[in-house]
Order: sequence, then C-alpha cells, then structure tokens
Amino acid sequence: MTTTNVHEAALATFGADDQAGRGAPKVHAELANGRARLSAGPFNWDADLPAVVGGGNQAPSPTAYLLGALSACAVAFTHDTLASEFGVAIESLSADASCTADVAGLVGLPGRDPRLLDLSLTVTMAASPAESVARLQAAWEERCPIYLALGGPENVQVTWVSPE
Repeated sequence: MTTTNVHEAALATFGADDQAGRGAPKVHAELANGRARLSAGPFNWDADLPAVVGGGNQAPSPTAYLLGALSACAVAFTHDTLASEFGVAIESLSADASCTADVAGLVGLPGRDPRLLDLSLTVTMAASPAESVARLQAAWEERCPIYLALGGPENVQVTWVSPE
C-alpha cells in the first residue's frame, strides 16, 4: 500500500467512526535502582537527575525526554504522516529543541524558578515542492500533539495516593 493510500485509508477509517483513532497513551514510572524506570507498552527506559540535585546522572533527565518528545514529533510526525499527506519529498530532516532551566529552583533556592523557560524548536528540512512544504509546516503547528500540549494552557491533573 502506498503512503498516499495509507493516508486515504486512515481518513476513511477515522471519518467513519467518531471513536476510531482515539486512544489513551500511558507511561508508568517506578523507582528502580535509584532511577525512574519508565514503561509504555513493550518499551522500557530510565530517567535520572543530575548529581548536583541528588540524582545519579545515569540516564537522560525528564527535561531531556520532554525536549526529545518535541523534537521527535517534529521529525517523526513530519516524515511519517505529513509528508505523504502533502506530497512532500524530504531530502533531510532534523530538529533541535532547547530551553533554559535553573536547577537551583529544584532544590527550593528562594528567588529561583524551577520552570523550563524559553522553549524553542528549530526544524531543519530540505524538501520540495515549496508550496506543499508551507502547507505541511502549517499542519504540523495545528496538529502536533506535543507542540500543542506545550504551547497551550493545558492543565495537568495530579493525584497523590498512599498504598494500602
């Protein structure tokens, strides 16, 4: 099946049923060997903090994963979904996500902000035709779930529970 046919088949499937395509992605994290062990479906990976704030610096930080999610969505969503939808031929594609962070805020130093600030994404893409590339870029900004979650006032519901 060609990528255009895949896109058309997906539109037909999702358009025929309001519930088609809906999901509830979930990642579980638990403490293992002093690090966060994360699991999603068949995938497992670790996260850790820098030693200066108490971590072991043995795995990427949660911040690195957040920035990785944004840059990966730029590359994967653009290549795997949007390029075929908009008839764009990609020669090369990369993305760099960055932010500013003050880890002193993590340890509660007064006047220091623990939030990630100045989030930035630079996508470098050699692709054609130009008019289709512009439409692809606009669609990415309208539909990339990671970008939309980071750019909007999405509330995160947090619940703390004690095991019985």
